[in-house]
Formats: sequence, C-alpha cells, structure tokens
Amino acid sequence: MTSYQVAVAAESFVASLLSQAGYDVSVQYGANQPGYDLVAVKPGRVLQVSVKGSQDGGWVLTAGRKEGKTYHEAADGWLVKHGLDLVFAFVQFNGVKIGEMPRAYLARASEVAEHLKSKKGGTGDTRFAEMQVWKSGMAKGITDKIPDAWKISKARIDTV
Repeated sequence: MTSYQVAVAAESFVASLLSQAGYDVSVQYGANQPGYDLVAVKPGRVLQVSVKGSQDGGWVLTAGRKEGKTYHEAADGWLVKHGLDLVFAFVQFNGVKIGEMPRAYLARASEVAEHLKSKKGGTGDTRFAEMQVWKSGMAKGITDKIPDAWKISKARIDTV
C-alpha cells in the first residue's frame, strides 16, 4: 500500500472498532488532518483520536523534534504539542494479508511520550515498534515492545 492507503485503511479500521464498542464516530477523511482524525462519542465520554498506520512494524513520532535535543526533550515537546487528552490509535499492517485483521493499540498521548522515553533502557528514542530487540549499540540486549495494556479492546477503549 502507499502511505496514503495505509492511513485511510488504518482510520477506517479504528472507526469500525470504536463503532463496535458502542461509540458514534465522526471521521475526517483524508490523511494528515490537523489534531485528530476521529471523534468518538457515547454518553458521558468524548474521545479525540489520532490514528497512525504502519506497514513496517513501527511508528516514528518525534524525529522532527529531536535535532539538538535529547530523546526525552523531544518526547516532552511532542506531548506539549498534542496535549494530555489526545488518544492515539496505532494500527499495524506488517505481515497482514488482505482479508486479515491488522493489529491495533490505543494509548493517551502521555502514555506514548512515557513509552518513547523508556525505550533503550530509559535512554529514549523517536520511534517505537511492536517488538524490537536491540542487537548493537548501548541498548544491545534490550527488548522493547508495546505494552500489552495498549491492545485494543472494548475495555481499553472505555478506560483510555
């Protein structure tokens, strides 16, 4: 898929999951909309959701904020831009054949920033993957992975 097709497929998939969980979903179609891609609403609850699709196993989030800064400073700057209340949905198409379901994860921006800072044994990084085993450098032997709690489910959607 092209990056545009990945973005559209990811947004559609997350909209479907939110609907399955009992939310009314408004969609801003087209990749790279400002702020968020979806609004999910049910009585007493409103979620603004930014959807990030990938077909290579990971997501780069803070690279544009890294120059001249530590990984932690880049993550903190990213969090200031997005705010504490924005919810991120990460959809992974790597290894997923047509007709199969991609893997999906849900986290608050604050959780994402903390995860980025925890990478490489606490040194941090601009990118995270579903699973990454560091084979060289200062992180050699460390395994980083998306927290199991982020796996999308009705309970996760209702409590994120």
